[in-house]
Amino acid sequence: MTQSTLSQQLARLEDAIGQTLVDRDARPVRPSAAGERLLGYARRILALQHEATAALGDPAGATSVHIGLPEDIFSRPMARLFGEFSKRHQEIRLDVSAGLSRDLTRRYRGGEFDIVVVKEPAPSNDCRASFPESMGWFESKDAPKAWPDPVPLVTFPLGGLYRETMFERIERERRRWYIAFSGSSLNNVLVAVEGGLGITLLPIASTRGRHVRPYAPFREESAIVVSVYAWENTGHIVELVEQIGAVLSERSGCPGKS
Repeated sequence: MTQSTLSQQLARLEDAIGQTLVDRDARPVRPSAAGERLLGYARRILALQHEATAALGDPAGATSVHIGLPEDIFSRPMARLFGEFSKRHQEIRLDVSAGLSRDLTRRYRGGEFDIVVVKEPAPSNDCRASFPESMGWFESKDAPKAWPDPVPLVTFPLGGLYRETMFERIERERRRWYIAFSGSSLNNVLVAVEGGLGITLLPIASTRGRHVRPYAPFREESAIVVSVYAWENTGHIVELVEQIGAVLSERSGCPGKS
């Protein structure tokens, strides 16, 4: 800018603010107290402009993929899968949520997830792959030889997939029961069983390394399936579905059905 243009711009700014921004009598010319305050804001505005330009110009995280899966499916191998995928594809941001299968299914059908892994009695026609999930009844390793009547149950909240199956089975056995503990997470349920609060029905794989043992009177329950669903069948979605399927296949010990 020429000096005259700069003087005009400065004069307009001073008129707009209603304060003198430079000490014109000083040699060299220097900012007034108001001018120094304005300079601080100006520098912050310019820094934000540069930050916004850099953020919008960076392709990292430009595309989001929303994934839903049950808590016990989000294992260390699954977490590693997502971490390695994110490193390879920095332009994609993974948004992973854990929850109850019925709620995950509802949210997937409502369009909230691109990929979902759920547990269900049988897979639907649009399932990409399904894997068997062995189920069993468990009690604490310190549990008494015989539970009192009525028998205490440890369950998930209303809507939990195993909850109704538990009630149906124990009523078939003509046993009286009551809910001793209801937990919203797998860890809470396992801790309650380990502590001796009652018996429960869980995937056998989820109890490995925990202080529980099979509840002999009921033994194993009928298996359910772990199903993978995805709306798209192209690009990175296919890659993710295949890798998720590989982790689930290793977890179940058998190949999935497509």
